[in-house]
Amino acid sequence: MPAIVVEDARDAEEEDVINTLRQILVDRDLLPSSHDDYHTMLRFLKARRFDLDKSVHMWEEMIKWRKDNRVDSIIQDFKYDEFEEVQRYYPHGYHGTDKDGRPLYIEQLGKVEPSKLMHATAVDRFLKYHIQGFEKAFLEKFAACSIAATRHIDSTTTILDVNGMNWMSFGKAANDLALRMQKIDGDNYPETLHQMFIVNASSGFKLLWNTVKGFLDPKTTSKIHARVEIFGFFFSII
Repeated sequence: MPAIVVEDARDAEEEDVINTLRQILVDRDLLPSSHDDYHTMLRFLKARRFDLDKSVHMWEEMIKWRKDNRVDSIIQDFKYDEFEEVQRYYPHGYHGTDKDGRPLYIEQLGKVEPSKLMHATAVDRFLKYHIQGFEKAFLEKFAACSIAATRHIDSTTTILDVNGMNWMSFGKAANDLALRMQKIDGDNYPETLHQMFIVNASSGFKLLWNTVKGFLDPKTTSKIHARVEIFGFFFSII
């Protein structure tokens, strides 16, 4: 059976910076073998706009966070028994790939029932489940997609379906959970969002979004697109 070759295109200037970052991490004993990876270091550099000092600090905080939360063994150690019930009140998951081979992740936010979700699971357990999901994505999903696309893939296309979403139903606990998830993702799994599409967005939502995005990082908002209708949309990305 012929070997599968995954294209690994690299930019010469980026590679120089990554080599420098890698040596700093090695010298400071901050580079476990599991993270001695070109593309992982590149994501952290991109997250800090290739500022070495800031990238090293971000990396160091990530390594500490992993140790504090025993992330290296979370796939084996953590069992999320309430998954089926959580899925009922918060429909979400991966569904195939986009046209470029990236995993397609979909959340049906209009069907979320925040109060029932908060009764079905504890915040800390849900966060562990969320972290475990990221670890599985890197171990299995990104690897499989890279092989299928014959090029390196470590980011997703996300679709948030807000049809029927009642913003007033999201209480403090649900909002706090969302903020904690965002912080975990941004601090420890940076640059894993390729694009996000918010579909079935009402005109009122689009007005709100246009206001909110003025307070966000332009690099982040450039990846997020709100659409009033969904017809024909999937054909453009799948």
